[in-house]
Amino acid sequence: MTTFDWGDRLPVLETGRLVLRHLTPADAADVFAVFSDPEVMRYWDGVPMTAVEQASAYIAEIDEHLRRRTLFQWGVVERTSGSVIGTCTLLHVSMPHQRAEIGFALGSRHWGKGLATELVDAMLTFAFDRLLLHRVEADVDPRNERSLRLLERLGFRREGYLRQRYYTARERQDTVMLGLLRHERPAAS
Repeated sequence: MTTFDWGDRLPVLETGRLVLRHLTPADAADVFAVFSDPEVMRYWDGVPMTAVEQASAYIAEIDEHLRRRTLFQWGVVERTSGSVIGTCTLLHVSMPHQRAEIGFALGSRHWGKGLATELVDAMLTFAFDRLLLHRVEADVDPRNERSLRLLERLGFRREGYLRQRYYTARERQDTVMLGLLRHERPAAS
């Protein structure tokens, strides 16, 4: 079993078009651009940000979670622009049970380019190969068809439907629970 031996900064993960790295206070404007977009926040468990100070506070909260080793959230940087265009998270990490949950958000102008598949695949490689997890889970609003299709392409299976699990933006939201076991992960193509 591995420990979280990377200190006070997350390890850098790279794909062909993306770099997943630790967020810094200098990223606040980019993080705000992602999390203030109503399209991005449609299926998130909160409301869109309305001020860049909220993004700064969010980055500070992410750092506190890292210090406590309770959540690991990377900034997703597009290589060509150098800008943070989203985030990807491992949360509810349980090393005794060798499992975690994955979450991700990508700026809407970057949708439909295969970038989300790249970043989730990088996170799964990290979860299974570096953390030696046995299981990764996802909790997805059933109306978020793009995320559901992406996760299923990567081998996740639908395991349950929870009615009215969340209450956000003055509406009740259902959720679909998905899971992927290490041995079920499709081989890299």
